[in-house]
Amino acid sequence: MGKLLAAVACAVIAAFPGTPVRAETAVSIDYSFVDRPAQVPATFAAPAGANLRFITLKAIDGEEIGGALWQPASKTAAGTTLVIGVPGSGGNFFRAPIGPLSSALSAKGFGMLPTNARQHDERVNTDNFLDLRRDTEAAIYTARALGYRKLVLFGHSLGNIQVQYYAANNWDPDIKAVVLAGMFANLPLKARPDTAAEEDAFRLQSDAALRALRDDKEDQLLPLPMRGQPVAAQHFLTYRSEASSTADGTYWIKRIPRPILMVRDAGDTVIQPFEPDMLLSAATSAGSLVPNIKYVLLPNAKGPNPGGHFFSDTAQALADATAAWLGEQGLYLCKTYNLQAHGGGVYTLSATFEQAFQP
Repeated sequence: MGKLLAAVACAVIAAFPGTPVRAETAVSIDYSFVDRPAQVPATFAAPAGANLRFITLKAIDGEEIGGALWQPASKTAAGTTLVIGVPGSGGNFFRAPIGPLSSALSAKGFGMLPTNARQHDERVNTDNFLDLRRDTEAAIYTARALGYRKLVLFGHSLGNIQVQYYAANNWDPDIKAVVLAGMFANLPLKARPDTAAEEDAFRLQSDAALRALRDDKEDQLLPLPMRGQPVAAQHFLTYRSEASSTADGTYWIKRIPRPILMVRDAGDTVIQPFEPDMLLSAATSAGSLVPNIKYVLLPNAKGPNPGGHFFSDTAQALADATAAWLGEQGLYLCKTYNLQAHGGGVYTLSATFEQAFQP
């Protein structure tokens, strides 16, 4: 394992009568570059002109997070737009669509830092929604420590709501845009039971989850599975239960003060065709903070199929749409300016601008 470095640290200044003032670290976000993990497939490799390194992050609560850093070989971090990738339910940084997207975007001159979330692989459905913001936070602070100055947040499926939540609650100026792929509109609405039997099971799950919370056992699995899968009480309460869930994109999306791109594969059988429209409606409603939003539907010749949700047939189209949209924004940052007065109310203004979304 490589050297452990701090991306950010919070210090407590301790001063007592008769003792020298000193600073102690209370919490920190750390990162280190590591060897290639054994479970990463050989096909997960950098294209010509890009470098790939593997990284381990430690979130502010101590959670360890694996990830990968893709960087164009000819560019500096400060001159590269970096896409922070958040995978979907049970996903990881090398599976589709995050893995193929990372390779394709790095070939186009973008950097990418996809990471595992604490609900990756076998830990699916065990997390607390409110904890996952720390995983995204760790990736963002690590990116800043590495010298990146232009960040884009990308979330797929369950990761889409994590990205929405973070962007709505953190208006950091270096977060320039948000990309949502395979995005649901309102997860607790999707989780509603369809039959009387499912209604009974859902009520039993809800009761068991509340008991677990009150017994300080919210991280334990419920006795009944959720649609055939084990589920922890904290996941059920913070994602699936309408009474307590925070996983409603129609609430968060209109609170994001950044441009947003939404992309759906037409063959997606998980996300219904009307769900992007629900998000578009919320994002363009009166009082919304979203400056502009675009929805791209990628055609899929296979029609509805299980791979549609993971962009199995449209991986390159997803990368093309993402890169093209970032270039379309036409946003420029004023780096320096000079205002010269000539008298009589006449001024000369000269300025230097940098295009915010050049890869």
